[in-house]
Amino acid sequence: MITSDREPRKVRSSERQTPAEPRVSAAGAIRFAIEQLGELLGRAPESVSALKPTDQGWEASVEVVELERIPETTSVMASYHVVLDPEGQLVSYERGRRYTRAQVDRRDGR
Repeated sequence: MITSDREPRKVRSSERQTPAEPRVSAAGAIRFAIEQLGELLGRAPESVSALKPTDQGWEASVEVVELERIPETTSVMASYHVVLDPEGQLVSYERGRRYTRAQVDRRDGR
């Protein structure tokens, strides 16, 4: 048996860990972002182009067809910034860039 002559260290209340809020998985966050944004916009999102965890939940970039045209490459797309809480509930969204489907990003940002 190992003994120590030191007293156990007292844990301060500020050091106690609080139970973490349940966080939805990345796949769940993508599903929730698509479902909830689609419901609000009345259009089905095309894809999720970015997803990252944050201290407050998740942030995603969701691509949506705003105006369908023929040929499809001329359809107008929009990228939406979506914020979800840890459980996957939509907190906010904002439309960012609009572009044609055929448009490719360049390194110089144009």
